[in-house]
Amino acid sequence: MRAPAFLAVLIAVAAASAAHATPAQTIDANKSASGGVAWDRPGTLALDYAYKGQGLTGAVHTRYDLAGKGFVDSYAIGPQSGASGFDGVHTWQQESSGTVTDQRGGDVLPLAFNEAYRDGNLWWHSDFGDASVTDLGDKKDAGDMYAALTVVPQSGKPFDAWFDAKTHLLARTVEVQGSQTITTFFSDYAPIDGLDIARKVVIDDGTGVANRQTQTLTKAALLPPDAPQNFAAPKISLHDFSIAGGAAETTAPFRLINNHIYADVSVNGSKPLTFIFDTGGHDILTPETAKRLRIRAEGHQTSTGGGSGFAQSGVTRVASLSVGKATTTDQPVSVLNFGPPGVEGIDEQGMIGYEFFARFVTRFDYGAHTITFIDKARFDPKDAGTPIPIVFYNQLPQLEGSYDGIAGRFCIDTGARTTLILTGPFVAAHELRAHATNGIEAMTGWGVGGPTRSFVTRGGELKLGDVVVEHPLAMLSTDKGGSDAFDAFGNNVGGGILKRFVVTLDYDHYTMYLKPVSEPVADLDTFDRSGMWINGDPAGFKIVEVSKGAPADEAGLQKGDVIVAVDGKPVSGIALYDLRTQLRNDAPGTAITFSVKRNHRTKDVAVTLRDLV
Repeated sequence: MRAPAFLAVLIAVAAASAAHATPAQTIDANKSASGGVAWDRPGTLALDYAYKGQGLTGAVHTRYDLAGKGFVDSYAIGPQSGASGFDGVHTWQQESSGTVTDQRGGDVLPLAFNEAYRDGNLWWHSDFGDASVTDLGDKKDAGDMYAALTVVPQSGKPFDAWFDAKTHLLARTVEVQGSQTITTFFSDYAPIDGLDIARKVVIDDGTGVANRQTQTLTKAALLPPDAPQNFAAPKISLHDFSIAGGAAETTAPFRLINNHIYADVSVNGSKPLTFIFDTGGHDILTPETAKRLRIRAEGHQTSTGGGSGFAQSGVTRVASLSVGKATTTDQPVSVLNFGPPGVEGIDEQGMIGYEFFARFVTRFDYGAHTITFIDKARFDPKDAGTPIPIVFYNQLPQLEGSYDGIAGRFCIDTGARTTLILTGPFVAAHELRAHATNGIEAMTGWGVGGPTRSFVTRGGELKLGDVVVEHPLAMLSTDKGGSDAFDAFGNNVGGGILKRFVVTLDYDHYTMYLKPVSEPVADLDTFDRSGMWINGDPAGFKIVEVSKGAPADEAGLQKGDVIVAVDGKPVSGIALYDLRTQLRNDAPGTAITFSVKRNHRTKDVAVTLRDLV
């Protein structure tokens, strides 16, 4: 006799539950399918791959310990090459210009523990190799079934691992790296010395299938175990920089606009070009500059930063970059539009970043508006100010500090217009928004990924090492993507804080020095009193955003309006950054009349400024 329908359903559910493997069963099946006890022998696996992706080709080499004790990954892709590694304790990076740094900032060290954990298949050990493993259930994708787990290695960070339900081989990992979610696909497995190895690895950075990167195995060898020191950072000596005449230092003037540092740079002996100097960035040419100088870029790599979007950059090399009498030679540079032309109101033709700063001791004197590059061997820190230890998160300097007594990591970012940005995770973890009763939601910046937004308030005490800044303007990030939405980047100390100091960076000794400037600091901790963000536009100044309830909103100004005159003066005779300064610093109660074009009609709108913070 046939079972009742409801009983048949119960039987089917029970069968399905019985069929679902536990995490331990999934891991055991994976070991058996991957070569079993062949993986238990000591050794080092060396793998060579052909690389293709993002408009570039090249080669990738990885060498790792089968017990998860260390690795070295290196690449030569297009015009750039570099490496990174982990010796079981320290992780390091050799970026494309050749410099090597100990990496202790952001999520670099936890990600290194993750990579070593996967290299050694430590999940096959008892207690999953001291990791936390959580069952995510069965996953289905493109008709195929997978057993999925979330794994958190000791000293690492969470990642997901998907195992093919038929073959039991690892099919993909999903891991947050910085501000990106990286999905890595493994396929085309074949035995090598008894070890099943994926011969095809595809990396998806979340920006679309067109940007995927493919690594195809070309050579594999199982070698005797490497000593830990063979995974340590290489010793290097660079000779691609100089100060003319063998001088101990060279000084160049800069302009401070929107809290950004701009100075003249010569590329390949060119006439002076206007570059921004950004400790949070790299050496970059805009596409227009590269075209003008007949410098050809390759590829379209993904670039991220402030803002939830992304941009694509090419890569190339230049013969020389010169600032004052300081010069670097044969340098890799990116070719990237790191901001729309109308954002700053100045023709940004490139960026000087980590690669240049790392070759000298670099001093930004915000009081005198000068940059000084100092020969490392002849630098005397005696009068440099208060020393503060720094670490590196890729190229970005970070330090330990506190905000309102709450300990945290802080990035030193001369390329940020803001004073202090507190990341979304930091704000949420310490419930800062609930305690900030006075302020306003506003658009507060523009990065590689587009606009950034925050709740702006008057801050608590900021402490950077032993240096204290009282009650700076603070921006509690509300971004859902980009660097300010992820804990790895740390809170951001921008030009609005740094301009209080003479800032000296000694990257070789992982130290920053802060010395208060002797001159009065202009435009300090002020915030826009109109409540709108404006960008340059061929037709005038375009209103990009208006904060709800702010004076601009109350006066009737709208997103998309184009300002063509201010108090009767055509905007063609007004610098964008000067108008922004006026909107910050004119006294509360000041009325400003904007002539605004909307729907092919022009009307005058009076906005009365008031404090919003």
